[in-house]
Amino acid sequence: MNKRARPGEYELIKDTPRPGHADYPARMKYGGYNDYRGGGRFSGRITVAFVMAGAIAKKLLDLIGIKVLAFTLKIGSLRVDTLPTVEQIQAYTYKSSVRCPDLNCTKSMEEAIKKARKLGESLGGLVECHALNVPVGVGEPLFDSLDADIAKLLFDIPAVKGVEFGVGFKASELTGSQNNDAYAIKNGKIVTLTNNAGGILGGLSTGMPIVVRVAFKPTSSIPREQKTVNLEKMREEAIQVKGRHDPCVVPKAVPVVESGVAIVLADHMLRGGYIPRVLLRR
Repeated sequence: MNKRARPGEYELIKDTPRPGHADYPARMKYGGYNDYRGGGRFSGRITVAFVMAGAIAKKLLDLIGIKVLAFTLKIGSLRVDTLPTVEQIQAYTYKSSVRCPDLNCTKSMEEAIKKARKLGESLGGLVECHALNVPVGVGEPLFDSLDADIAKLLFDIPAVKGVEFGVGFKASELTGSQNNDAYAIKNGKIVTLTNNAGGILGGLSTGMPIVVRVAFKPTSSIPREQKTVNLEKMREEAIQVKGRHDPCVVPKAVPVVESGVAIVLADHMLRGGYIPRVLLRR
């Protein structure tokens, strides 16, 4: 039981929806029966279930050598200059307070978050996730395409506003010859020389690393005064959100994204027969 919960703080704002939060549409959908304390179903707190399920999913994926690794790529305007190697992601991500494997960038990100808090503001950012050693052909088009299923689960994480694979939206600026991943053979294995597709084509894995980036919006609960309305009195009011709120959710989102991708992959690997549904005792 959480003995440090402070639900009473939300009594002050239960009739004045927070700008940027799901308070208003949730109240309209559920007729006022939504849990307004902490945001209820729409709070980042629900992601503990993602991480619990993800821990099991990653154990299943370990059976066939698949690794899922996520890290903080960007916070506010601060972005990792050089993409880290797999070894760096594994070695340094969880040694960083902001879950960034570039330890030189960690300090700048920390300072940016502290500055935002002092100003009564918050920051968003990007989390990048890599899934390694996924075999070719995983996915069930048309309605259960691998990238569609991954994106669907990632969008279920509170505060996610964008998902892209490979070069993502940048592909719209490229020519076909620039965007296409040319095939080659290395050590008897078919590979692509680039990975602009992010490891997925036509809803199926290509055998290359799956690379997905997830955009998180700034935390909506901030102490700075904002305009809202009083739903009971039907009048415009000002709101200042008090209480304990993260000025940036990105560092905490890293294991959630990692878990989300692992859950979808484990599901597809079970469906495709890559992981046996029953492991017989020996």
